Amino acid sequence: MHGRNECRLEEATYGMVTVGERGQIVIPAEARRELGIEPGDKLIIMRHPMYAGFLAFKMQAVREFLEMFQREVQRLEKEFGQSGGESE
Repeated sequence: MHGRNECRLEEATYGMVTVGERGQIVIPAEARRELGIEPGDKLIIMRHPMYAGFLAFKMQAVREFLEMFQREVQRLEKEFGQSGGESE
């Protein structure tokens, strides 16, 4: 596997699933194991902005990302000031 920001397509693919009559899919066991998805976990499903597909994220992972993003924005505001160095 590469660094966190690098991932080849075959490393990010868990296989294919089939949509059942009720619209359900089964998340492959390898994906559940590697991503720590347990029964009862909440996932957020988002439409891909450009392609006919969707992305799924654990809600806890989204919360952690948003908290990290907020901390980084606050750090940048302290470092560069509230205006962000923009000229008007």
